[in-house]
Amino acid sequence: MANFSKPEEILYHTQLSGNMLLGADTAILPGDPGRVPSLAQALGPAVELGSHREYTSWLAQVQDKPVLVCSTGMGGPSVAICLEELARLGIRRVIRVGTAGSIQEELKLGDIAIFKGAVRLEGTSTHYAPLEFPAVADFDLTQLLAYAARTEKIPFQVGICVSSDTFWPGQERYDSFTGYVPRRFRGSLEEWQALGALCYEMETAALFVTSQTLGLSAASLCGIVAQRTEDEHIAPHEIYQQAEERFQRVVKCSLEWLLEGK
Repeated sequence: MANFSKPEEILYHTQLSGNMLLGADTAILPGDPGRVPSLAQALGPAVELGSHREYTSWLAQVQDKPVLVCSTGMGGPSVAICLEELARLGIRRVIRVGTAGSIQEELKLGDIAIFKGAVRLEGTSTHYAPLEFPAVADFDLTQLLAYAARTEKIPFQVGICVSSDTFWPGQERYDSFTGYVPRRFRGSLEEWQALGALCYEMETAALFVTSQTLGLSAASLCGIVAQRTEDEHIAPHEIYQQAEERFQRVVKCSLEWLLEGK
């Protein structure tokens, strides 16, 4: 039996209640709390709901329908906590937006990567399903994101990401404090490249598997802010701004179609 919260019940981590969401059943989930205000305001009229731990929340209006924008923080554990509470509040559809580092030459800085699946190079999803269970996106939501990107004339690719629990060793980066990468990850970047994976990030596998087990529809897209085929440097601020502006446009366009006439 589904454990929905009472309308007035404020949930512990997100500090949200069903009454606060005004019937919203769709949530946009950036990782960074700092991206929430601009993303919510880009979608339409928006108000701040609150901030607790890594969960900063605003409520936007799209096509006169409420849409929650809630940050998840970095990594799978905080994503799963967020999804558990949002499901209890009546959210049925989630779209992650974030940033990622490309490992394919043709996926350039500022481009958008839309994920149809994720490599489960993390641990959170194993608490919800065995490793044999695939981390895959909702087909309809993913198609909608791709169509929106094409309509907005934004360069994008649809593919598979590698979701790592760590920023340095799991993504085979050698510019950490020690420069040490465990044996199991040495050569892994080249292997993921050969298998056609688009990029590394840290949340999508947990998002897809947890959403599936909770009965939520989930999609994920990221702006590319590092190109690992060139160097290990993070892109300058203007590239971040470009990536953010682009995923805002894709999400807004998708939501307008999704909620039209609903």
